Parts: sequence; C-alpha cells; structure tokens
Amino acid sequence: MKRKIRYSTFSTAMGFCAFAWHEGGICRFQLPVDLEDDARAYLRRRLPDAEHSDPSAQARDLLEKVRAYFTGQPVEFLDIQLDVGPQSDFFSTVYEIVRAMPWGTSKTYGEIAKELNAPPQAAQIVGQAMAKNPLPLLIPCHRVLAAGGKPGGFSAEGGVKTKLQMLALEGLFKIQPKPEQASLF
Repeated sequence: MKRKIRYSTFSTAMGFCAFAWHEGGICRFQLPVDLEDDARAYLRRRLPDAEHSDPSAQARDLLEKVRAYFTGQPVEFLDIQLDVGPQSDFFSTVYEIVRAMPWGTSKTYGEIAKELNAPPQAAQIVGQAMAKNPLPLLIPCHRVLAAGGKPGGFSAEGGVKTKLQMLALEGLFKIQPKPEQASLF
C-alpha cells in the first residue's frame, strides 16, 4: 500500500522551507530559498504525488524548531520522527552518526569514516551519503566538513553559501564582511 505523503511550506528568517511527512515521520526537507513557490517546486520535484496540507502536530513542532534554528537559537531535532526511505546499511549508519551531532559541533568526512571502522577512502562514500541526504538540517549534513575543517561541498539549494550561513548560525564559521568599495573622493 502506498503511503499518503503530505507537504507544507513555511517562512523562516532565512527564507521559505518545505517539508513532507507521512504516518512514518518526516520524509523530506527543503532548506530555505527566497520564494515560497520555489520551496514548493523543489520538494514536489522529488515527491510529485505529495498533497499540500496543514501540518500535523509533529510537523508543527518541527516547523517551530526550524524557525528557531534560523534565528540562531540552539535547536536539536532528535525527538522528530524521521523516515529516510530505503538506504544502504552504510548510508543509514552515516545518517545516524550525523543526526547525533549536537549544535555547534562538526566532524570531517574522514572522521565519520574512521568512526565506522572504514578505510580512509570511505570518506568519499560519506560525502555521497551527505549529498543524498533527504533531510538536511534534521540530519545536519552541513556540520560535516572536508579535511582540514574546510567547508567541502553542499548539494542543497544555495550550495556552499547556504552551508556557511548555517555553520555561522552555530558559531562554527565566521562570515567575513565584504570590504567596503573604495571611494573615488
């Protein structure tokens, strides 16, 4: 039997988010974008049969936590029931490790591979798991960095810029102000 998937959009201090859920939990999350229609379109691209709905009680709890997160308040999402869908055992374990990473902390792809007793080249597979994460923020893949603490990639809308903004909210990265343009006078 096919699960009935519902979705909703909402505004945050960083833009509009969208998320989808079914009776098994939250199954898709869209990080903030500038336009609500874009948030809806990005989510519907992955879940074309999802129906728009008012959020369930658990979904409303998620909505409030996400809004708080994007104002810089330390928020954890461990009590939110998630459904990452069918995944390999390796990806599932990576998601469990990353989900348990608290606010304001980070690990490298290599550190996660080592935690799994995998060879160093498995760091690339950890990166693949992060790129396919259906629940960014809820499984905080933005906290996973490249070697040497460099940001690495980020496949969510906005790319590395979005990742750096999220890391800055958590005090893990300082966004450098743009230098003032030189005056001609």
